[in-house]
Amino acid sequence: MTATAAPERRASPRRRPPSPGAVPPLRTLLRWVYIGRVSIALGVFLGAIFNWFSADLTQLFVASIAVTAALIATTLSLWYSHFRIGAVGTTFLYGQAVFDLALVTAFVHISGPYNVFAALYILVIAFNTVLMPLANGLLVALLAGIVYAADVVFGHPVEIDAALLMQVAVFWVVAGATAYLASRVRVVGAAQETLVAELRRVRLEAGDILGNIKTGILTVAGDGRLVYANPTAADLLGLDSGRRDYPVLDLLEGIAPVLGDAIRRTVAEGRRVVRREGDAQVDGRVFPIGVSTTAVQVEEGQPPSVTVIFKDISDEKRLEALHLRTERLEAVAEIAASLAHEIKNPLASIRSAVEQLSRLAPPGADEKVLSGLVMRESDRLSRLLTEFMDFTRVRVTKSEKIDLVAVAEAGIRLARQHPDCPASAQIVLEAAHRPVGVEGDEDLLHRVVFNLVLNAVQASPANARVTVEVTASDPASLPAGMTVEAPRLVRVHDAGPGVADDILPRLFEPFVTGRAGGTGLGLAIVQRAVQAHRGAIFCDSRRGGTTFTIYIPARFSADGAG
Repeated sequence: MTATAAPERRASPRRRPPSPGAVPPLRTLLRWVYIGRVSIALGVFLGAIFNWFSADLTQLFVASIAVTAALIATTLSLWYSHFRIGAVGTTFLYGQAVFDLALVTAFVHISGPYNVFAALYILVIAFNTVLMPLANGLLVALLAGIVYAADVVFGHPVEIDAALLMQVAVFWVVAGATAYLASRVRVVGAAQETLVAELRRVRLEAGDILGNIKTGILTVAGDGRLVYANPTAADLLGLDSGRRDYPVLDLLEGIAPVLGDAIRRTVAEGRRVVRREGDAQVDGRVFPIGVSTTAVQVEEGQPPSVTVIFKDISDEKRLEALHLRTERLEAVAEIAASLAHEIKNPLASIRSAVEQLSRLAPPGADEKVLSGLVMRESDRLSRLLTEFMDFTRVRVTKSEKIDLVAVAEAGIRLARQHPDCPASAQIVLEAAHRPVGVEGDEDLLHRVVFNLVLNAVQASPANARVTVEVTASDPASLPAGMTVEAPRLVRVHDAGPGVADDILPRLFEPFVTGRAGGTGLGLAIVQRAVQAHRGAIFCDSRRGGTTFTIYIPARFSADGAG
């Protein structure tokens, strides 16, 4: 009969400790076998010595041989299973079983049949049934019964009787019962190990998520002590991420009153607060936050703990403002387009009539001077109306695949040729990769880059550096609440004094300008052109420079374009 060890019972020298409730590892069971084997052999040997004068010389000799063999075999087995690099296989386990059966048989032989040492067969069978699969354990039980019966029949003048057969049957019953119990323990242990591993995985994933999400999460105990704050919460509120278990409620109320009020209300009422908004002030910076809370009852009769979820909603507010501004501009544009058309036609007639009258006036006459003034102002008003009509007619008329880097280069070249661009202006294009492909209207995008670069040059000192960056952006870097498929980024940065605080909120509205002589339509046209490509433009301005950032999708769709 050939038996194979089950894979799960093979042990490597560095196996991790078992979970509580599982069958101990193979090496642990083997250590128990070694300890039990040497202890029993030494006990028998010491018993023989104490009965030296009454003991038979043959018994003393067998006991001496048995304890010596037990010590040698156990030492070699310990080295093989615990110090040698490699796994323990079936052959080794069979060798241990055969040796233990021989050792027990020697003790039974010198002490006589039907004595207490016969119970050691049951111990050997039970351990080997746990060490090996069921078939192997039953084979060991069969071998124990054969050896025991052979020693009783041939080693002693005893006939085979019911008592002997009953003891052999007990060997088999013990083997079967132990194998069944061991298999059930293995199943329960495997299920528990799986549960522990799953719980560990969930904890790691939860820790990973809480550590990397852009939303702040706080847990505050019912008495106002800080229990947990993820890195985002600590960064947003300026908290010490390493501190825990200290009163934090008053501090939170000073930083963000809406946060402290939401926590107090949840503790008092035991009900969640959903989407409250307010301002937070950290290191002189004021920004809006959205707050939601939920209560967790830890102990009956005690105030609940509160978990707070909040985030900086500055980008969302900016997007909402952009959408509202876009809708308002669309309505204004529709009305203004018809008005501009109606004004431009009679204006052309007025200019023509005044020009004719000026020809009739003698040179140097007041009529001649006034006629020239009227014609110049008519021309200026006509240009303004033309720009305004351009503003109202911004549409993607032709979409094609273009290189955004090439468009930026063309826009920079045109800006260099403008009279307002000094020869000393430093305009630098940064494009790590090219081409940066995009689908869109080349003329519109060219105008976007030109207007932004020209504005940057006009706002900067004579020798200042203007930087134009073009790249394929990572979607994760988009402002919160914004979705752009395969975003392309165009960023223009100048070194000017920044946009005035009273102008910044209305910067993209028509006729809003901070430059003397400006019409206030350039940035309005830029915004409409970007939105026509289903993109968005943002302005970050502070003392020492202004940055315009544009996101547009790589692929253009006429759906929703305007």
